[in-house]
Amino acid sequence: MKPSVFLAIPLGKAFQDQLSGKLTLIADPAQRHEAEAILLAGASVTSVKEMDEMPKLRIIACIGSGYEGIDVAEATRRGIKVTNTVGANAAAVADLAVALLLASIRHVATGDRLMRAGLWRGDGAARLLFSPGLTGRKIGIVGLGAIGEKIAARLAAFETEIGYYGRNKRNASPYRYFETPLALATWADALVLAHRADESNRHLVNAELIEALGPRGHIVNITRGSAIDEEALVAALKSGKLAGAGLDVFEGEPDHIRTDLRELPNVVLTPHLGGASVEALQSMLNAAIANLDAFFAGRPLPAPVTA
Repeated sequence: MKPSVFLAIPLGKAFQDQLSGKLTLIADPAQRHEAEAILLAGASVTSVKEMDEMPKLRIIACIGSGYEGIDVAEATRRGIKVTNTVGANAAAVADLAVALLLASIRHVATGDRLMRAGLWRGDGAARLLFSPGLTGRKIGIVGLGAIGEKIAARLAAFETEIGYYGRNKRNASPYRYFETPLALATWADALVLAHRADESNRHLVNAELIEALGPRGHIVNITRGSAIDEEALVAALKSGKLAGAGLDVFEGEPDHIRTDLRELPNVVLTPHLGGASVEALQSMLNAAIANLDAFFAGRPLPAPVTA
């Protein structure tokens, strides 16, 4: 008899077909109490209540590298394994981070709006001609993990100078290390957030850090919306204390994106697209399947998460 897995996120028919040969799939939440495994996004809340409602649960398999919604300590106490797919979507997320940074610095969205309005000529378009480019800029990356490394490699090819902050210094890295996010922001012209966001670093980007980055600075966020104090961000973008931002994630996503954030002309917004390319989704699903296969075969887990 095949092990049963509850699908807490929609995967689409092609991906479900890939799973169905190995596992009994449960899509109805009313039947999840029968599942031995759950496949979900790491931001999905899986706490004591949810675990109580799934008494047969033995493994929580996250699609993506994040797992901030999961009470890992409680799962460990109950003997439930937790896995993720760290690195599987790194290339796709890094691509979007670079796209957002370029779009913010080179005013791509603003230029698009002007062109669509027939405003090639005039003060609005002329102002775009005198903005600094990306080449030669100092780019600070918060979090030099699988995604951060790929962002750094891509941006280094644009002839930029790369610095980073992480919980641990990477001695083999060619990039400059900073002891704190504030020190990194003080040095940088632009900041890219690629760290694992959780309650310990909520609002890492606050008014003080934005002030340190300065009025010519840009911020890109492809990690979690909680990483930025959106009140401080909006105030800085409105007042000119920050030049621009590129955001793929938001504190109130998906249903409660701030109206004033949506209306700002100097911010580029995308609806959490970072890891959502076809190739990235397939890679993450393959990694999640590998975790489930290993667990049910009694082999070591490829990507375990520990408390």
